[in-house]
Amino acid sequence: MCIALLHLMASLSPLPQTPALPLPVPCSVSAALDCPGGPIAFTLEVQGPHGKNGTPTFALRNGARGEDVTPVERWEMTPAGLLLHIDSYDSHLEIHGVDGGQVRGRWRKLRGPDRWADLSLRGTVDAPVLQGERAPSTVPRAPIDGRWSVRFSSSDDAAVGIFEHPEPGRVSGTFLTTLGDYRYLAGQFDPKAGRWEFSCFDGAHAFLFAAKRLEDGTLAGEFWSGDEWHETWTAVRDENAQLADPFGLTKVGAAVDLKPLVFTALDGARMSLADPAFHGKARIVQLFGSWCPNCNDEADYLRELDRRYRARGLSIVGLGFELTGDSTRDIVQLRRFAARHRVEYPLLLAGKADKTEASKVFPLLDRVRAYPTTIFLRADGSVRAVHQGFSGPATGVEYQKLRQDFERLIEELLREAKPSDR
Repeated sequence: MCIALLHLMASLSPLPQTPALPLPVPCSVSAALDCPGGPIAFTLEVQGPHGKNGTPTFALRNGARGEDVTPVERWEMTPAGLLLHIDSYDSHLEIHGVDGGQVRGRWRKLRGPDRWADLSLRGTVDAPVLQGERAPSTVPRAPIDGRWSVRFSSSDDAAVGIFEHPEPGRVSGTFLTTLGDYRYLAGQFDPKAGRWEFSCFDGAHAFLFAAKRLEDGTLAGEFWSGDEWHETWTAVRDENAQLADPFGLTKVGAAVDLKPLVFTALDGARMSLADPAFHGKARIVQLFGSWCPNCNDEADYLRELDRRYRARGLSIVGLGFELTGDSTRDIVQLRRFAARHRVEYPLLLAGKADKTEASKVFPLLDRVRAYPTTIFLRADGSVRAVHQGFSGPATGVEYQKLRQDFERLIEELLREAKPSDR
């Protein structure tokens, strides 16, 4: 056989694909995690093949319209099956097998040095149904769309529920709290249980909420997070419900001295927040964790602010509080965080994701109550404002208001800079 013919046959050959891959490429898997309160629905999308090696790609799609997408950063075949790594959240999905289009597996997420969330997974191949889009069998008498004043049993602070009822039997929305929002929730009415169920799975958190509408028009609900948290909540319809001012919840400590605040850079160097590398006419210090979805939402926004305002003198630095306390592993997670969000501003490892310990290592504040917490500093290092929590894209108008507040503060700090700072 001549060489030219061999080349022609090779060009007609299909792109290489891992023979042992248990899922067809492409496909969509309508999946659910089995948490103690019920199923947490999401979609696993398989695309491809892509790239030089012709390998498929995977992503998690969450939300009523699939607007929340979590990429699978890498995958591998193991003796147990297909392993999908969501490295930026230190979690993974295991696909143990596919039988007659039925998928079985599990989700595991690192929660601490030696603690893991662990939920079983099931699904159906080639069922491209996004969360919250399943046809309901029963239309409830009264929808729950609108704005609600919410009380969770574990918190003294009021929360706000925002729900939409786009079609009979379906619901989407989120909860706003003083610690951050619960991101994109979607679900439907369960006629057997007589309750609304809406959930979120983004690779980091697996949330399930249930609510029954009582005769007086209020809601009685339950909340499950993964395999280890359960609490109750109640809600009263209130179209004027608002959170407490996020700029008024965290106070500045007695001393504002940045020199003693020394943390570890991603290259291992020790750096103080008073280092000239962090100087600017306006400064933002973000207390965050790579494991925190709200922090990831804020990182996308801070990246935007960094690119827009850096030339005008804005300096941003992120202080990471991570899960394990193992500095080597935690720095790897921060590097993954920076890569995922294409962060160009510096990140430092500040310590472990324990709020009591974080308050000790960052005494600039009276207490660290939430991740993220965002601190706005003047050019001289004094604190102009502290913002607790983050209302991200899932909150709609609240997110737009947050953006306006942040950018107003930045513009103010840039204008206030002394001539010597210009």
